[in-house]
Parts: sequence; C-alpha cells; structure tokens
Amino acid sequence: MNEVVKVLNNHKSIRKYKDQEVPEEILDAIIAGVQRMPNSINAQHTSIIVVRDQAKKEKLAELVGNQPYVKDSPVFLIFVMDFYKTYLAGEKAGNKQIIHESLEGIIAGTFDGGMQLGAAVILAESFGLGTVPIGGIRRNPEEVIKLLGLPEYTFPLNGLVIGYPDADPDKKIRMPMPGFRHEDAYDKTKINPSIDAYDEQMDLYLKSIGRKEIEVDYSTNTSKMYKIVYYPKVKGVLEKQGFKMDK
Repeated sequence: MNEVVKVLNNHKSIRKYKDQEVPEEILDAIIAGVQRMPNSINAQHTSIIVVRDQAKKEKLAELVGNQPYVKDSPVFLIFVMDFYKTYLAGEKAGNKQIIHESLEGIIAGTFDGGMQLGAAVILAESFGLGTVPIGGIRRNPEEVIKLLGLPEYTFPLNGLVIGYPDADPDKKIRMPMPGFRHEDAYDKTKINPSIDAYDEQMDLYLKSIGRKEIEVDYSTNTSKMYKIVYYPKVKGVLEKQGFKMDK
C-alpha cells in the first residue's frame, strides 16, 4: 500500500491542537500542491485566504458557530469561489462575463474549491498535521466577506483548520462500500441495506467509544440536519455578491 493511500485511510478530524506553528515551507508546499489540482477550463476561479492573525481567527471562530479550534490552531485556510479574477480577465480581453449568473458557474466554482479542500487535507496530513474542515464558514457569510475584504463575484465556500494534533480521536467508520460504489449504473437496490447496516455499525461504534448519548446513527443524524436548510443565509449573500442562477 502506498503512502497516499495510507494517509487517506488514516484520516481523522482533529479538534484539539498543540501551541506549535506550522513551518512556512510546509504551508507553502501544501498551498502549492492545492493550486495544482484540476480546475474547470483552467479558469482557476478559486482563491485561498491564509488566516494566522489571532484576532481574525477569534472572530471567525465565533462566526462559524463558536468552534474554538479555529482560534486555537495556528493556521486557518478559507477556500473562496473567485469569479472576480475571471471577471477582470474578461474586462481585459473585452469579453463580458456572465458565468457567475448561472447555476453551472456556481457548481463549477464550488466543485473546484471542494477538490482543493480535499487536496489540502491529504497534503497537510502527509506532513503529520491534523485538519478539520469548517463548513460553518457559510453560517454568517456576509460577516466573513466583510472581515476578509472579499470583492464582488466571490464567496467563501469552506474553511480548513490546520495544526499539530494534540489529540488522537477514534477514526469514524464509513458506510459499507455497496452504498457508495456502483458498477456501470446506479443500483438502487443496494442503498436501503447499506443504510440499515451502517446504522447498526454506527450504534456499535458509538457505544464502543462512549458517545452513544452524544451522537446518533446515520439516518437520524442526517435526516435531522436535512429537514432544514442549516445555513439559510447562503442564497441571499450569493445574490448580494453578484451571483445568480437564472442561466
């Protein structure tokens, strides 16, 4: 088994960090590797904000839902969908940009940002660092945009805490492979059995780590979250930033 597979298979979300800086050369290597990820039409419609300023980290920790590891870690990365730079390139070339007014543009920008987030997790963990993605960056997006000085046609997609782990949590189990992998076409017959098996496995897993009273099985947890729009400000702030979905 090669080292990349080992890193992926050993992934854990880390929520407690040592008071230890990430060396600049390691951070540079992570960000350079992230930039090399594939992107739609080579538009490079993403950017990364590196936040190390303690006051900003403290404010961001509050804005993302009072998650203390954002302020306690040495580095917090924010992955930004960035159609501002492509808008300026269009102005230079004499072509008016409209892709930010389409659902296709939003999907492309979000997907590329997601690939970069995944790469950052793998790269950071390959250096012995810990990570935890912070989707809560979309909880109060307007305040995040103001804090970071993001221009029009940009939107903060996700955050990533990076630092040296000061904890070794259990590795959370995933759904059985038949519920994830399909051959040649989507096989609906595999889904309910996979959900049932995963709920049973999660129940045993949570009991084994003493978190049965805190966490719940997959079906209950996911359905509780998905019966609401848990970050309801996203659509309005996207529109304020100049994004539309009418094309």
